[in-house]
Amino acid sequence: MKKVLSFDFGASSGRAMLATLIDGKIEMQEIHRFSNDPVVVNGRMYWDVLRLFFEIKAGITKAVNNGGFDAIGIDTWGVDFGMLDKNGRLLCNPVHYRDTRTEGIPEKVFEIIPKDELYSLCGTQLMNFNTIYQLMYLKLYEPELLELTDKILLIPDLFAYMLTGVMRAEATNVSTTNLFDPYKRDWNREIIKKLGLPEGIFPDVIEAGEELGLLSDEICEELGCPKVPVIAVPTHDTASAVVATPSLSDDFVYISCGTWSLFGIENETPILTQAAADANFTNEGGFKGTTRFLKNIMGLWLIQESRRQWRREGVEVGFDTLEHEALAAEPFRCFIDVDNGSFAPAGNLPRRVKEFCERTGQYVPKTRGEIMRCIYQSLAMKYKYTFNGLHSLTGKDYNRINMLGGGIKDKLLCQLTADACGCEVLAGPTEATVMGNIAVAYYALGEIEDFKAIRQTVINSTDLKQYLPTNSEAWDKAYEDYKKIIGK
Repeated sequence: MKKVLSFDFGASSGRAMLATLIDGKIEMQEIHRFSNDPVVVNGRMYWDVLRLFFEIKAGITKAVNNGGFDAIGIDTWGVDFGMLDKNGRLLCNPVHYRDTRTEGIPEKVFEIIPKDELYSLCGTQLMNFNTIYQLMYLKLYEPELLELTDKILLIPDLFAYMLTGVMRAEATNVSTTNLFDPYKRDWNREIIKKLGLPEGIFPDVIEAGEELGLLSDEICEELGCPKVPVIAVPTHDTASAVVATPSLSDDFVYISCGTWSLFGIENETPILTQAAADANFTNEGGFKGTTRFLKNIMGLWLIQESRRQWRREGVEVGFDTLEHEALAAEPFRCFIDVDNGSFAPAGNLPRRVKEFCERTGQYVPKTRGEIMRCIYQSLAMKYKYTFNGLHSLTGKDYNRINMLGGGIKDKLLCQLTADACGCEVLAGPTEATVMGNIAVAYYALGEIEDFKAIRQTVINSTDLKQYLPTNSEAWDKAYEDYKKIIGK
């Protein structure tokens, strides 16, 4: 019986999961969990990658003591990267995507490559922290650091390099950089050349499901582990989550719910139309050459950061309490644009919700429950807006939304999504990202036959919960007010 050791990193925590495949079902055991805490030094926010690599080693040691493993898969967030010198050593800690250094950088890129032309070349949604803007910042303001760089490695590729000594880049994560050719599924050399970025710093691209490399002798000696392969699973967490969508249909809609909400479809080809660019949809790489055509939406960050603020003020309140208080508050009194830039930084988010409502001439929420109701219904309305956009951009009708990931533990959000979108919501799996990671590792080991068999394995391994729409007429009426508030 082969075992897979999966490392799944989120924006605030990570874990190691040890999995087996028994009778067509994936069974997982969490053997190690740890926090992922960014560190601010002299006004710059960094990822503490050495600490995180220490936790990877701790997870490997625990897996060895739990009977060993036959392969490792790693997934993380996108866009951020480590910079290595000619000796393969880190030049500095990778900078966090929430750092403010890229403010105003997209406009400098557009002076060289106009915005619409850039979209036609890569099809990537405009987000000012994407890799392209981070590299452009370095070119403009820290050229000496860029000159010392021999290779850049995105975060999961960096961890894989630390384990194997092999420098490669997995396609699904490369596709988040704004430097990806969605047709060739490689670095977009035209963009790189036009921006004057050093072409040699970009490692070779491989596809998800390929073997990245074997654990190094040094790691095996240190940790007492076997020399097993590190599999290039879909290393972007959303790509792994989409693999674990429990659908055998070729046409389905998903929302991968976490700190971000990733709302989209799986398509055979990218959609690079002007309408897609205007709607700010992104084309990112998926498993087996597919394209994840999706919209990045601010997700549970709004609720998580609000709770952190109340706790900073000395109020210990759980997510279940916030959910109940939101449900008890009167609906549709006010809305926010969840993707407004004012909500992105850490800090006093409840105050910013009030300020947005006051600025837009709405009822200003007074209680904690009213603030939470505003956030919840605004998220659901943004889902409705995106759902309608998918219909317009693809010309297809969808009658179900698959909600995936840890966010589906929030039953209120699932129900409000069904209510707002006026369709069935099927929630599950909760562990979508790690399940997709593991399933592709088993595919690489020859234990699962093909993509359809992966999806069937996910269905076999998942308990799904159905949510049906209620009170859709009221949501449709309130939606007209919502569109006025966000200026759509």
